[in-house]
Amino acid sequence: MMFTASQIAVLIKGQIEGNPESLANSFGRIEEAQQGQLAFLANPKYEEYLYITNASVVIISDKLELKQPVASTLIRVPDPYSAFASLLHYYQELKTQQLQGVEEPCFISPTAKKGENVFIGAFAYIGEVSEIGNNVKIFPGVYIGNNVKIGDNSLLHPGVKIYHDCIIGKNVTIHAGTVIGGDGFGFAPQPDGSFKKVPQIGNVIIEENVEIGSNATIDRATIGSTIIRAGAKLDNLIQIAHNVEVGTNTVIAAQAGVSGSTKIGNNVMIGGQAGVVGHIQIADYSKINAQSGVSKSIKIPKSAVTGSPAFDYTSALRSQALSRNLPEMEKRITELENQLKLLLEERLNAAHLH
Repeated sequence: MMFTASQIAVLIKGQIEGNPESLANSFGRIEEAQQGQLAFLANPKYEEYLYITNASVVIISDKLELKQPVASTLIRVPDPYSAFASLLHYYQELKTQQLQGVEEPCFISPTAKKGENVFIGAFAYIGEVSEIGNNVKIFPGVYIGNNVKIGDNSLLHPGVKIYHDCIIGKNVTIHAGTVIGGDGFGFAPQPDGSFKKVPQIGNVIIEENVEIGSNATIDRATIGSTIIRAGAKLDNLIQIAHNVEVGTNTVIAAQAGVSGSTKIGNNVMIGGQAGVVGHIQIADYSKINAQSGVSKSIKIPKSAVTGSPAFDYTSALRSQALSRNLPEMEKRITELENQLKLLLEERLNAAHLH
């Protein structure tokens, strides 16, 4: 697919400097892009490459003042990074829109329903009374159990597994290897020391505009629903346990885990490898630093915590600063003790003289 600079500028509402007929058919990093590629400059550290890049078209800030001539055609926008991200989104949509039809072999239950412009890749399985919306793309090796609903424009990458009764909203992207609706970790201890499985009869609901990375696991509820609210973004290798609720526009980085029945608010940010215990609440706009262990509810919105067990981020920074100064503080305390000892000895000597 080949695009002119003028066509690209229309898509991102930018202003052209240079040849509007310059052509680009792929993307490249500004430091290594070649003729026919589109690049962008958002970080000032890379400005030097703007003057030597071979990219045909470069997206730059409308505030950038050029220090020397540029051979590439420029498109000026308020936010180059967001504009470039939008273009990548358009490009990906164009590629996926070309995918239509049903590849063989695959299995689609006679009772399943599928909408228009659907793509179903080879070796996919779609169970009884499941519903597949319009423009859904199901890549090879995907398993969709019975009574599953997939909303319009959703994208399931290879090897995704969606167990029975789960509901996936519109414009959801789920990456390879992720499992939606596996059993929650529920086992009742018995008098003889063994554990009896507690049936997990709920489901998982994923609302619209959610993206879930590769090899994540979202467990079905014991009773009711595990819910991922609209706009949430989950990274790779994340564990969401049974009956958890993840709020609107919350983001969770890789290898984090959330234990059962915890309620995470809206616009929360959780760093990589963080762990959250079960049956607590995380207030809206909270920030949980990477590798933190959250063991109690965060009740005040916009809180920031770190450490294990996690506590206030600002206090943690002060504690870290103090710990770095401990050797010097110990030296000063020793000197003060020695001075105090000398002072006491002088006073005792003076008292004996009188």
